[in-house]
Amino acid sequence: MRAMRTWDLFCNVIDNYGDIGVSWRLARILARDHALAVRLWVDDLTVMQRIRPEIDPARAQQTLAGVRVCRWQADTVFPAPADVVIEAFGCQLPASYLQAMAECTPPPVWINLEYLSAETWVNVHHGLPSPHPRLPLTKHFFFPGYDAASGGLLRESDLLARCAQFQAAGVEDYWATLGLPAREPDEWRVSLFAYEASALPALLDAWATGQARVTVLVPEGRIVPQLAAWLGEPDLQAGNASQRGRLRVHVLPFSNQDDYDTLLWACDLNFVRGEDSCVRAQWAGRPMVWQAYPQDATAHFDKLDALLARYGAQMPTPLAQIVGDCWRRWNDVPGAPDIAGCWQALQAQRAAWAAHALAWQAERAGAPELGAALVEFVQKR
Repeated sequence: MRAMRTWDLFCNVIDNYGDIGVSWRLARILARDHALAVRLWVDDLTVMQRIRPEIDPARAQQTLAGVRVCRWQADTVFPAPADVVIEAFGCQLPASYLQAMAECTPPPVWINLEYLSAETWVNVHHGLPSPHPRLPLTKHFFFPGYDAASGGLLRESDLLARCAQFQAAGVEDYWATLGLPAREPDEWRVSLFAYEASALPALLDAWATGQARVTVLVPEGRIVPQLAAWLGEPDLQAGNASQRGRLRVHVLPFSNQDDYDTLLWACDLNFVRGEDSCVRAQWAGRPMVWQAYPQDATAHFDKLDALLARYGAQMPTPLAQIVGDCWRRWNDVPGAPDIAGCWQALQAQRAAWAAHALAWQAERAGAPELGAALVEFVQKR
């Protein structure tokens, strides 16, 4: 059997940090956990630098965590194709590289890594072949997902052990590194990483006037201008802290991926967006509120309902209803209840939601892991 030791992963950075975030995590897992030779081709290294500050966008090639990170430009002259070629999220391979693949004997295994969805149609389409219309090549579609019939979720081999160790002994020291006092008994510490959200002002009002203290930690990003408007602080930026009523707000510098994981592990509740941070919040074993990436014709509502159906399946009925209401209002689903009422109801379900988050983490850990599933899929080809 062919060894399939070399892998090329192409990432076209389209919007935000999800594409490169997932691509980088996958490349690192393949290199570290499976001892593969991985080249990650990225068309915008300045974006990658935000999540991995060690990256130098001016360099054509550099090695990080065992991965060869390569700048992908229109005039790039590519080496011979790898044994396995992955185009992340339907990015188009360079024509010269594609032609070189067709001239290989045997040709590389070619995979289109798709976006994550909890929708049931994913299982039907996972692994399907798509012959090239004119070249002797066949592409296979690989879908991340939530059960054994899909490609699974990305997870480093030691991730859950590191998370558990930190949550058992490292949280208080972490708060000190952020300049925060010890957490009060009834306090909520909340991370807020979001796109613009119409429900935000009402949620901030509820936090500011509620009985429990809320400390919200906001990584630098798209939600900060809206937060600044509510606070009346137009110059709000990373490093600033503000207090209003029972709410304390801290804006954090945009962090690398590993530091963001630590924030998720530490907080009592995580507001997350898109694909990568959603998955990392699930591995954190903490309650979460997910904001789907907005799509035309509100197609993201179907994705929201599909994940809610899975996430809430083992919840007690009252908790499932409240969490569903909160997620839908946060995503501007018409007819969803007001966010202040959702927050009031969720506080009474705090212990049940925390227990469910840990049970969900354990359930997901029993499903396929994306990197391992990819390696197995390739060997079967």
